[in-house]
Amino acid sequence: MTPKTPVLLLKTKSVPGDAYEDLLSAPPNGLDFEPSFVPVLEHRFDAAGMAKVRGLLQNKSISTAAGSAYGGMIFTSQRAVEAFTRLVEERRGDEDGWPHLQDVPVYSVGPATTRALKAVPQLPPLQVFGEHTGIGEKLAPFILEHYGEWYKDRASKPPLLFLVGEKRRDIIPKVLTQAGWRVDEVVIYGTGELKTFKDDFRRRLDDTAGRAKRWVVVFSPSGCDSMLEAMDLLDESTGKAKPEPSGRKTLVATIGPTTRDHLIQTFGYEPDACAEQPTPEGVWQAISDFSRDRE
Repeated sequence: MTPKTPVLLLKTKSVPGDAYEDLLSAPPNGLDFEPSFVPVLEHRFDAAGMAKVRGLLQNKSISTAAGSAYGGMIFTSQRAVEAFTRLVEERRGDEDGWPHLQDVPVYSVGPATTRALKAVPQLPPLQVFGEHTGIGEKLAPFILEHYGEWYKDRASKPPLLFLVGEKRRDIIPKVLTQAGWRVDEVVIYGTGELKTFKDDFRRRLDDTAGRAKRWVVVFSPSGCDSMLEAMDLLDESTGKAKPEPSGRKTLVATIGPTTRDHLIQTFGYEPDACAEQPTPEGVWQAISDFSRDRE
């Protein structure tokens, strides 16, 4: 029996279930993959940001009522949802309707973030929109249209609350503020590379060294230097990637163009595949297309 092809996912496994693991364990085209996770980042809640959002929730300052501080919320990260969920659970069961957001439009950039938002303990559930957009460049114009319609009877749209990490792109606030809307970003969590990542990744490379081929899927620019070091591809004198050996069996895919371009521009390293959409299906398709072209 031919061994499965390892797919090393450089991310923390989502709970209670991870869509990347589910899809790659039984891909529709019959490719035999063996997904596993190597966490790159550690996340910590930001005390000041948590305190600010806690106060907004307790004062019912996020609502559709006229004069409210915010009329909608934006999430583009599962970590932001985790932090938000922690705040909601602090008073779960204290009073009916908590956290009182059932009438507020909540915008999500993709399936994973949407699943996390739909699990937030709000009864009735949060109203979540934008899952189909997939990336910030598409979510921003969707919000312009949808939020504009939601508050079509108001001359000026109520501000939007955007819960973010300390590292984020500014495309959504830029598009919305250019339209004359107010978007307040609150940093609710921070990230840093796990000190153990490089050693953990090396161990996984050693564990799969006997396989004919293996994939590494990169989800963020963070940790790319450690990844290349662990693969013995980083020239310490230049900070650039070394030429890859012939007959290599380790292939690299990225979650999207931002991470791909970071590898190319910073390290001179071009990955083998890049997902067109930052989703499990996008990653699977990129790997599948590469494998088919090679055949």
